[in-house]
Amino acid sequence: MPDFLGHAENPLREEEWARLNETVIQVARRSLVGRRILDIYGPLGAGVQTVPYDEFQGVSPGAVDIVGEQETAMVFTDARKFKTIPIIYKDFLLHWRDIEAARTHNMPLDVSAAAGAAALCAQQEDELIFYGDARLGYEGLMTANGRLSVPLGDWTVAGGGFQAIVDSTRKLNEHGHFGPYAVVLSPKLYSQLHRIYEKTGVLEIETIRQLASDGVYQSNRLRGDSGVVVSTGRENMDLAVSMDMVAAYLGASRMNHPFRVLEALLLRIKHPDAICTLEGPGAANAPPAPTHRR
Repeated sequence: MPDFLGHAENPLREEEWARLNETVIQVARRSLVGRRILDIYGPLGAGVQTVPYDEFQGVSPGAVDIVGEQETAMVFTDARKFKTIPIIYKDFLLHWRDIEAARTHNMPLDVSAAAGAAALCAQQEDELIFYGDARLGYEGLMTANGRLSVPLGDWTVAGGGFQAIVDSTRKLNEHGHFGPYAVVLSPKLYSQLHRIYEKTGVLEIETIRQLASDGVYQSNRLRGDSGVVVSTGRENMDLAVSMDMVAAYLGASRMNHPFRVLEALLLRIKHPDAICTLEGPGAANAPPAPTHRR
């Protein structure tokens, strides 16, 4: 274990520490949505604080030639910046009496607080991926400058959702992004797709999965009636991770033991026009979704 994650006074035994970290990883895997549609760049190392942020413009075809002498436009960044990788974290506390009780009665250590902290970090990660952080100067999939958009339409009508996704993939295709595609929707829109599509006997969401072969997901971080369709692949966007989600010990405080769940990552959007948002009235100005946890 790296020194910065826990020091000599860490009160947990090896099996207790392993249980705590395993819980953090399990909760993260179950909760995260953004990572399901993004390639990972890294882990780069916890000490890496900045990462190149390249942007590419336009899409030119590859060449076909007998001897390989035909000139082609090179794929290279049109703009390069360096951005700081932010830290996402949430603290939690283990009571010293709970630790002693688990050992005395030979019971597993209750790591519910660690699970709660991991869930909140996962929600904040998806918030950063979808909406960025204007205060820190980060863009998200729903806020990126240069992204495409199509009208949401009326999803209460059978086939309305399918038509919106068709329009999105067509627009992405017109801009040179041929898929595979992935879709992320607000819970309300996602639920409206679970109905029989016309007279086919097939759920509407299943017809959409034929277009979006990289998956159709829901996220409670999306505001109002909104969604996003992306052409996946690291050539369009990725998630730069310097440190994946892990638990760290902060040092004893008044006999109790504070810990921290933390990670460090940054969404890198290389082709903004590989993103097409579906935005209903008021979606852009709706407040962030509540976390319902302390």
